[in-house]
Amino acid sequence: MSCGEPHETDCSEVLDHLYEFLDHEMPDSDCTKFEVHFEECSPCLEKYGLEQAVKKLVKRCCGHDDVPSDLRAKVMGRIELIRSGEAVPDHDVTAATQE
Repeated sequence: MSCGEPHETDCSEVLDHLYEFLDHEMPDSDCTKFEVHFEECSPCLEKYGLEQAVKKLVKRCCGHDDVPSDLRAKVMGRIELIRSGEAVPDHDVTAATQE
């Protein structure tokens, strides 16, 4: 998606990292670049607004469900593996540690 106009920050970069922006998981300097892009690019602003609305709807409908602690541990373990640059195994890494 693109408005056809040149931007300092390319539309594809904005859309590839849209959830990082929505979740406040990027440096302030990148957030500023995205905000400038949204001011210039109505198709990306529309996509941002749509994804923001979906996140709010999911939070409202599913935000009260408790996450099982073992599932949370598995997810956090995978995130840590990815952040550390280690290969993420296809099998359940927590199954061997729980036996």
